[in-house]
Amino acid sequence: MSLPVAWIDKIFTKLTLVYGRDFLGRWEGLDLNAVKSDWAHELAGFERFPEGIAHALTHLDLVKPPTVFQFRDLARKAPVSQARQLPAPPASQAVVAEQLKRLVPQLQRGQAQAGKGWAHAILKRVKAGERVNPTTVRFAREAVDTDGRQAWS
Repeated sequence: MSLPVAWIDKIFTKLTLVYGRDFLGRWEGLDLNAVKSDWAHELAGFERFPEGIAHALTHLDLVKPPTVFQFRDLARKAPVSQARQLPAPPASQAVVAEQLKRLVPQLQRGQAQAGKGWAHAILKRVKAGERVNPTTVRFAREAVDTDGRQAWS
């Protein structure tokens, strides 16, 4: 979506005031509405970032008027302000306690499988007749050192 015409008119007014004929003279003999339409097209998207336009207007070259591409590059160099973040809401103690209750069994399972417990659990599944990936079984057997090798700690 092109930059609104009113914005382009304001930009052209400011640049004309700063540079005078040097700015408008660039397009002598051309339809000024076509030039403004091109600027609107090239500056599309800056309606969501007006700080970029303001930055470009305050950082102009002191001698030479900008082309639309130079102006757009100036606008793109505008610093982006950081959005203020709201602090996180305090956690409800009841909710925290409930979530911790849910995590305890998982943590206990994780501790039980720490070390070589995971390998014993896999071998127990195999012994019960469950089909388990052969590579997983091999790693489990090596981990518990069932064939005399100490491959894993």
